[in-house]
Amino acid sequence: MNLFNDIRSLVIDSLNALTADGTLPGGLSFDNVAVEPPRDPAHGDMATNAAMVLAKPAKKKPRDIAEALAAHLAQDDRITSAEVAGPGFLNLRLAPSVWQGVLGSVLADGTAYGKSELGQGKRVNVEYVSANPTGPLHVGHTRGAVFGDALASLLAYAGYDVTREYYINDGGGQVDVLARSVYLRYLEAHGQEVAFEDGTYPGDYLIEVGQALKDKVGDAYVGKGEEVWLQEVRNFATDAMMDLIREDLKLLGIEMDVFFSEKSLYGTGKIEAALESLDAKGLIYQGVLEPPKGKKPEDWEPREQTLFKSTEHGDDVDRPVKKSDGAWTYFAPDIAYHYDKVERGFDELIDIFGADHGGYVKRMKAAVSALSDGKVPLDIKLCQLVKLFKDGQEFKMSKRAGTFVTLRDVVEAVGPDVTRFMLLTRKNDQGFDFDLDKALEQSKDNPVFYVQYANARICSTLRKAEEAGIASDDAALADADLSLLAAPAQLSVARKLAEWPRLVEIAARSNEPHRVAFYLYDLASDLHGLYHLGKSDKSLRFVNESSQSATHANLALARAVSIVISAGLGILGVTPAEEMR
Repeated sequence: MNLFNDIRSLVIDSLNALTADGTLPGGLSFDNVAVEPPRDPAHGDMATNAAMVLAKPAKKKPRDIAEALAAHLAQDDRITSAEVAGPGFLNLRLAPSVWQGVLGSVLADGTAYGKSELGQGKRVNVEYVSANPTGPLHVGHTRGAVFGDALASLLAYAGYDVTREYYINDGGGQVDVLARSVYLRYLEAHGQEVAFEDGTYPGDYLIEVGQALKDKVGDAYVGKGEEVWLQEVRNFATDAMMDLIREDLKLLGIEMDVFFSEKSLYGTGKIEAALESLDAKGLIYQGVLEPPKGKKPEDWEPREQTLFKSTEHGDDVDRPVKKSDGAWTYFAPDIAYHYDKVERGFDELIDIFGADHGGYVKRMKAAVSALSDGKVPLDIKLCQLVKLFKDGQEFKMSKRAGTFVTLRDVVEAVGPDVTRFMLLTRKNDQGFDFDLDKALEQSKDNPVFYVQYANARICSTLRKAEEAGIASDDAALADADLSLLAAPAQLSVARKLAEWPRLVEIAARSNEPHRVAFYLYDLASDLHGLYHLGKSDKSLRFVNESSQSATHANLALARAVSIVISAGLGILGVTPAEEMR
C-alpha cells in the first residue's frame, strides 16, 4: 500500500472526469502531477500541484482548475476538505479512517509494507569498496562499504534485481609493491634484518603473510632475484589480502555477489575487445592532447597517443587509452571492466568511489554511454572523507595498519550496527566527523540510540502486556479496533507510517539511502513523543488499564511502528534492538 500513490490516482481520476465534462481540454499530460506532504503540516495532510502544472497547457487560471478539482475531490469519502491556497495549490485533509487503514496495512503486510515494484526487476550492478588489495580496509573504505551495501539493499527492497560487486585492483604496480613488502617480511621470518623503504607497506598485518609464505616455500626465494619470485609472491600476497578484506567486510555483515579481478582483463583480449567496440563507433583515434591547463609540467611534451573521443559523450577532454610506448593507460582496463558489465546485461550501473576519484566521473560516464549507445545509465556516487574523534581528539592511526585507521578499529570501538547507522546519517557527498564517544552516548542527540530505543521500548511494552495476560501477538493485534486511534498524536504517527512507501521510492530513485536513516529518526521521535504524552493522558498509554479495546489499538499502533523501524534498519544493515543494555 502506498497512500500517496492512491490519492494521486484519485486526483488523476478527477482530472479525467473534468476533461470528460469539458472543464479541462483533452490531450493534457498528467505526468507531472504530484501528491506529496505539504511543507507546513498545518496546511493539511497532502498537497497537489495539479492546477499549477496544468494551467499553461490548459490555458486556464490555476485557481480555476484548483477550485474545480477541489469540488470533485470533496465527493470522495477519504477527503474531508480540499482547500485552494495561494495561486493554485490544493491542500487536502484526509479522514481519520484513512490513517487508521494505514496501520491495518502495516500489520497485515509486516516488513513487506513499503516494498515497491518501482524497479520492475531491472538488473542493477552496484560496485563498491573495490579497495586496492594491499592491506586492511581503512575508515574511508568503511563509509563506501556501508553506503554501497545499504544502497544495494534499498534497491532490492524497491524491486530491483541487484548484484553487489567488488572490483579487485590487482593489475597495477601497487601489487608489485605489495609483493616486495611481503618478500621483506618473508626474509624477516627467516631471521634477516630488513628495512622498509619509502613506498613499501610497513604495516604489521604483513608479518603473518611473510610467515605464511615461508611456511609454503621454505627458503626457496631467499637471496633470489625478483625474476624468480615476484609473480608468485604477487599472487600469494593478493590472495592473502583479499582474505583479510573479506574478513573485514564480514565484520560489517557485507557479502559480495561478485569479486571481479582487474588482472583477468590483461592478456585475455578483453581490453582489446572493449576498445574495438569504441573504434567501430568512430570513437578511437591517434592524436596529441593539449597540455594541462594552468602551469605546464616541466616534463610534459606532445606525444601521439591512442585517444578515446570522450567529449562526444559529455567529457571535458578526450582521454588517452594507450600510451605512445604501447602500454595501456589506467583508463583502458576500467573501460574494459565496464564493457564487461554492459555485456553481462545490466540495465543500470552504480559505482561507489572515494572522494579522490572526482576527476574520474565524467570520463567513466562517457565510456559507459559510448559502450552502451546511451542505453545503460551509470550513476557514480562519491563518498567524502571521514574524520574519527575519541576523547575530543582525532583518532590516531592503527599500529597494525601502519599508516591509517582501519575498519576493524572502528567496529571494535562501537560495534557494526552503530558504525553502519552513524555513517548513513550524512549524505555521501558531505564530509563526516565521526565521534566515537557520541556514537555510544545514550541520548536523543545520538540517532542510532534514539531509533533503537524506540524499537526496544515497543518490544518491552509488548512483553509486559503479554506478562499481564494481554494478548499482544500479531494475530491478536490485527483484530484491534483501530477506529479508537483518533487522537492527534496517534494520527500523527500513522501519517508518518504512511510516508514510508513513498520515502522508499524517493530514496531508491535518487540512490540516497541516508534518507532512510533520517526517516527512522523522525518516526522514532513521533513514537517517543506519543509515549511521553501517555504519562499525562492515560488514554494514550500503550497499556490502558481501563479499556482492553483501547489497549489493543494502542499496542497495534506501537507494533506498526516497530515493523517499519525493523524494515528500515534492515535496509541499513542494522539489527533492531529488542532491549537496551
